[in-house]
Order: sequence, then C-alpha cells, then structure tokens
Amino acid sequence: MKLFILLSRIPYPTEKGDKLRAFHQIRILSEHHEITLCALSDIPAHPDAIRILQQYCKRIEIIHLGKSGMVLNVLKAFLSGKPIQAGYFYRASARRQIHDLIDQTKPDHIYCQLLRVADYVRDLNVPKTLDYQDVFSKGMQRRIVSSPWWKKALFRLEYHRLLSFEKEIFNDFDNKTIISAPDRELIPHQDNKEIVIIPNGVDHNYFSPMERPKTYDLVFTGNMGYPPNVDAAEFLANHIFPQVLKVQPYARLLIAGATPHSKVLALRSDNVAVSGWVIDIRESYASSKIFIAPMRIGTGLQNKLLEAMSMKLPCITSPLANSALGAKEESEILVGSSVIEYARLIIQLLGDKEFADKIAENGHSFVKDKYDWKKSTAMLEDLFKSNHQK
Repeated sequence: MKLFILLSRIPYPTEKGDKLRAFHQIRILSEHHEITLCALSDIPAHPDAIRILQQYCKRIEIIHLGKSGMVLNVLKAFLSGKPIQAGYFYRASARRQIHDLIDQTKPDHIYCQLLRVADYVRDLNVPKTLDYQDVFSKGMQRRIVSSPWWKKALFRLEYHRLLSFEKEIFNDFDNKTIISAPDRELIPHQDNKEIVIIPNGVDHNYFSPMERPKTYDLVFTGNMGYPPNVDAAEFLANHIFPQVLKVQPYARLLIAGATPHSKVLALRSDNVAVSGWVIDIRESYASSKIFIAPMRIGTGLQNKLLEAMSMKLPCITSPLANSALGAKEESEILVGSSVIEYARLIIQLLGDKEFADKIAENGHSFVKDKYDWKKSTAMLEDLFKSNHQK
C-alpha cells in the first residue's frame, strides 16, 4: 500500500511521546509499504532527521510553520471556537501544500497522528485513520486543577473546546486509534468503543539491562518542558524526596530529560541532579536503583515506564499512570497515592534488595510480553488493510 502519514512534528529525535510512536510505526510499516511522510514543524529540523527518516520513507516533506503567523493563528482559533491545539498548527498555505502532495502521491490510505492535524484532511475522500493517541481534553481538564488562578479560565475554555473537537472529528475518519483502554472511554462520542487500541511498544534490544555503578538512588526521566512532567518533577523533588531524606540522608535523585523548564532547573540541590538533554538516556536509567514517575496530570501511556521496566529497574508510579500501563500492583510495579506512601515504597525498595529485584524481574517480564512495537504496528497495518480491501 501507499501510505500518506501526516504529523504535527518531525519524528526525530524521539524525545517526545508522539514522535517516538510515529518513528517506530513508520520504521515497521516501511518494511511492507511505500511511505510519504509529511510533517509540520515550528522549529528547524535536527541535522540528522532527514537522513535517518529517508531509510523508511520514499518521500519526505517538511512544512515549516513560521513563528510570525502563530499569534495570528491562535487568535483566529480563539475567535472561531476551535481549540488552540488545532489552531496553532493550522495554516491555509500548509493545507494547500498537503492537498497538492496527496494529489501527487495518490495514497491508498492517510494516517494522521493527533487531532492537531485533523482539519487538513478530514474532508478528503480517501480512507483515513486518526490516531487520537491521548485524550487532550482530559489532560487539559487535569491541568486546570494545578494551574495558577490566572490560567484557569483559559484552560477551562480550551478543555471545553477540545472536548467538542474530539467529538466533532470522530465521524470524519474511517478508523480511530488510541494508546490505552482507559483513554478510549474518555473520548466524548457515543461510539467510542469503535476506537481501536494500538498500544505503544519499547525497543527491547535497545532498552535492555546494563551494568553500571549506581550513582543515584532514584531517577525520573522525560521531556522536562512538558507540563505533566514538570508537575511530577516538582512533586517528587519538593514533597516526596524530602521524606526519603529523613530516613536516607545521603540519597540522590536524578531528573533527566530534554528542555528542562526553569521550574525543573530550580530543583537542583546537593541531593538532586537535573541533567537536561542526555545523548543516551539508557545511562540515566542504568545509573539508578529505582525509577519513579509520580504522574498527577496528563493522559496516555508513559513511555518512560516501558523503558525503565525493559531495563529491569523496579518502578514506582501513580494510579493514573498505571491505569494505562496495566501492570499488577505489588508484583510488577508499585503504586503510590500520597507523599507518605511514595516515600514508604522508595525506602522499602532501597532497604530490601530481594524485594526490589522481584519487582524489577516481574516488571521486565510484563513489559517484554505486552509492549512490542512490531505487534502493535501489525494491528495498525491490519486496520489499514481492512479499508483497502473493501
């Protein structure tokens, strides 16, 4: 089949969840299909991006979204009733380019990632799949609670608009996909059971156990400019970790990941390291005894948990994050619901190596069995074929 894949970001490097998902899906789909990749971008492409993506794509088109038009587009979205998430990425000129490219390549199927790009192709009479991936409306609703008072009104408005838009675009696509079952239930459409669950995977050959000196007791990773990760980092460093230090005064915490927000950089101390971008994130996992992701806002599956479990670290997370992951509590993962509970679990793992090894081993087996890019992308491929055969 000839596939046209439309993304809101260039899927390399893979430091963000949507880019990671798209990259591996493209990599595997390219084994049997001809791919035209069209990616929007509001920043310059990474120097290696085109070279790496050309291995998998017959044609690559990057549509650069100039910064000068973004304020105007956000304003247009605000006045038109569209969510900012959609308006920020929309340009009439980009729409013309995308339609011209589709006319030239004549794809058998169009695959769109995230509602941000839905407006570009929703009216085309070509079989189409929309990957909701996460539920943006629910993520925005959770941000309202933790946001400063002066942002609450804007976030509340965006929440209602996202809710409406997620429902509005549903019937414009032949297929809909999402990462997890709990998120599927949150899509505000009466037929949300039609959405096919396509989980993420993890590259088990790459994220495999590594022997390294344990420089840190705890590690938390992710894109540290992303609000749910910023919130989790602050919660961890300012509230959970001080309770651990009361019992383990020499404990050390590593917060690792790209584009750290100023709030994250401010967490640095004698016991807390903030690394920023690291060339090989595996080194951050391997240098730590425990992985923790105390997520309080956001939606979707946490790739960081898949990677840490694949590297055989004992993991602690929140009920919110584990609802998407689906690991067995007290066996494959530990789940905390409060500052005191998180601290207790950390101290328990640090003090009981046999217990820590059991959680790590069980978690490793769980993620190897359930989360595999080839298996999940095969499900996506079957979905495309079902439309092609009609």
